[in-house]
Amino acid sequence: MSELFTYSASEWSAIRLSLLVAIICAIIILPIAILIGWFLARKDFYGKSIVEGILHLPLVLPPITTGYLLLIVFGNNGFIGSFLHEKLGIQIAFSFYAAVIAAIVVSFPLVTRSIRLSIELVDKKLEQAAQTLGASFLRVFFTVTLPLAMPGVISGFILAFARSLGEFGATISFAGNIEGETQTLPLAIFSEMQIPGQEASTFRLVFVSVLLSLIAMIGAEIVNKRILKNKAG
Repeated sequence: MSELFTYSASEWSAIRLSLLVAIICAIIILPIAILIGWFLARKDFYGKSIVEGILHLPLVLPPITTGYLLLIVFGNNGFIGSFLHEKLGIQIAFSFYAAVIAAIVVSFPLVTRSIRLSIELVDKKLEQAAQTLGASFLRVFFTVTLPLAMPGVISGFILAFARSLGEFGATISFAGNIEGETQTLPLAIFSEMQIPGQEASTFRLVFVSVLLSLIAMIGAEIVNKRILKNKAG
């Protein structure tokens, strides 16, 4: 029974790497998603549907396809990856950076959608009232729009974190499955499942994966309820 809760060095490595990728992903995504979410919620322009469709493509594309496209762009022979590799000596594909980029790409649509819908629910009249009182655009955004949309922002942050923890397809095709460098929890689970007699190790990793995701979602619900309670009060 004790072996079910005794983690090896490689398992701890996968857990730490997953948490690091998820945290970096969520932090990078949040400000960009807030900006784009606000723009899509408040602006109408020609081709908006096309822009939204492109932004949401990772939601419907097979993850392995997303990873392949990232490989074409950021691989050593890709039009961005080749420049970084030849001019700066930076290799993106099959590195830690690739794991982070893959997580960002697949998580971004979820976060943007959550924030956009939350901003759309903010009454424009409140923003207009603040502007008539002399508040600048930035002041209106940070004192009216963003606080009222905060539940969606927090949900988006948690979604980015949780989605990154579970990312598999794009990561394995773009970042590879390199222990200690790109092997996140889902990849470690996949690897252990391929080895006969590794049921205990697989269970340990699955248990941690479920636990981390559950904690993230419960935390988001608690924070959202507190925010809504404070607004009501």
